[in-house]
Amino acid sequence: MLRLSELRLGLDHSEDDLEQAVLRCLRVPREQLISYQLVKQSIDARRRDRIRIIYSVDVQVRGEKALLRRRSADRRIRRSPDESYRFVARAPSDLVDASWQRPVVIGAGPCGYFAALLLAQMGLRPLLLERGQAVKQRSRDTFGFWRRQSTFKPESNVQFGEGGAGTFSDGKLYSQVSDPVHYGRKVLEELVKCGANRDILTRHRPHIGTFKLATVVRGLRAQIEALGGEVRFGSRVEQLLLEPASSKQAKPMRITGLQLADGSRLDCSQVVLAPGHSARDTFAMLDRTGVALERKPFAIGLRIEHPQSLIDNARWGDAAGHPLLGAAEYKLVHHAANGRCVYSFCMCPGGFVVGATSEPGRVVTNGMSQHSRNERNANSGLVIPVSDADLEAHQRWPGDPLAGLVFQRELESLAFQLGGQDYSAPVQRQEDFVAGRPSTCLGSVSPSYQPGVQPSDLAELLPEPMVEALREALTAFSQRICGYDHPDAVLTGVETRTSSPLRIPRDDRLESINVIGLTPAGEGAGYAGGILSAAIDGIRAAEAVALRLLQQTSN
Repeated sequence: MLRLSELRLGLDHSEDDLEQAVLRCLRVPREQLISYQLVKQSIDARRRDRIRIIYSVDVQVRGEKALLRRRSADRRIRRSPDESYRFVARAPSDLVDASWQRPVVIGAGPCGYFAALLLAQMGLRPLLLERGQAVKQRSRDTFGFWRRQSTFKPESNVQFGEGGAGTFSDGKLYSQVSDPVHYGRKVLEELVKCGANRDILTRHRPHIGTFKLATVVRGLRAQIEALGGEVRFGSRVEQLLLEPASSKQAKPMRITGLQLADGSRLDCSQVVLAPGHSARDTFAMLDRTGVALERKPFAIGLRIEHPQSLIDNARWGDAAGHPLLGAAEYKLVHHAANGRCVYSFCMCPGGFVVGATSEPGRVVTNGMSQHSRNERNANSGLVIPVSDADLEAHQRWPGDPLAGLVFQRELESLAFQLGGQDYSAPVQRQEDFVAGRPSTCLGSVSPSYQPGVQPSDLAELLPEPMVEALREALTAFSQRICGYDHPDAVLTGVETRTSSPLRIPRDDRLESINVIGLTPAGEGAGYAGGILSAAIDGIRAAEAVALRLLQQTSN
């Protein structure tokens, strides 16, 4: 099998045009081609008047070895890589339940679910604990809160519950993490098995969408249970049970069990801790217990909304609306004169801005899209990294691993106050924000945030250096995207959950640096930044735990 890349075709090409491009690249007659299949499809829109679809395909061809020798100088032609996943271990069939403690996974987000799935596929029958509810109940609670049909539920919301925070997002499935052994392919194939559209296997920047994600996570749960695993909802871990390690062991503590919020205790020796970036009470518990923690960079800012048609026209020009293009995205970065960096984050084409708090009395924003991405507005976070000076200005010692968490809470509480203390979010017209005046009303761009909005002055919400940098960036971004400075574009505050503000350090075996048997993983532990990278880290965590468990049982 050969892989051909950089096959460029116009927007209105046919299937026959793609086949002809394959033959031209190979420089072979049609009868020498046995078959081909699509591997990747992306868009080159650097020239709006000449947008191209770029394909990579795998082909079978007669005389492959001779063709490779003849075309060795053409970098577009190479052997297809082996992307199949290979398990690092398998549990023996005679594993005795009475003498063996099954692994426990904490958190049913993408990291936790893929850790549990891989452990189950290796025959290790994991127990997965999730503090929130199954996705059906969780969706009912979350949409009820947004629509003001029910009260906010601290244990069942955008952040907590089956599927994790990614369930109520755009469902983006791309990552910048290095993936030389093709874990990402394993993730995508499992998602397709569970109901995701097959096009996520070939799209350059695939996404699932919220409603599809709800179906997919139910499918992942069913697979885990069919393989002997167990998933328990409403099971918040209250305490890690640790004891001193033996003098022969390099680390001072080892895990022996878990105390749950309902008072029950679970004995265990291997735990994957994948709590998500909003499990603040869990982080505080870890700090009290003595688990090593450290501060990690994170960013905060606002959400901005434009008409999706404006972004489409700016990106695609006359081709806007073409079925192969869909809703346009953007990615922007600006280095401000005061030294702060402003960048777009989690851009959601044709979506909504939603209420994403996990604690009472706080307002947090996030973006969400359905698979169709056909809502009227485009939205994106515009965020700025938090510096030590920002924390010091709020009387927070930057060496404290929980300092960023406290800083987030302060901003979210202030946003709650500015929004009217009923979970409405403070909003402002872009023109007013840049001019430094409060908004008293909104214009032609209708905000999509639920549960509601309150015109305000967002300069009261963020530290002054960040406000200054945002104002400068908004002007600069209009030079990159025509119309980005739309006066009625809506800014909504506050965006704080871009990533975890701390990390749970781990060693080369992915184990906590001071607790034997504890494997921190995923976004909350500081090792991922999105659905795909979190799922990949879950696979790596499962592999590490499986090898340790099977080594224990063989001794």
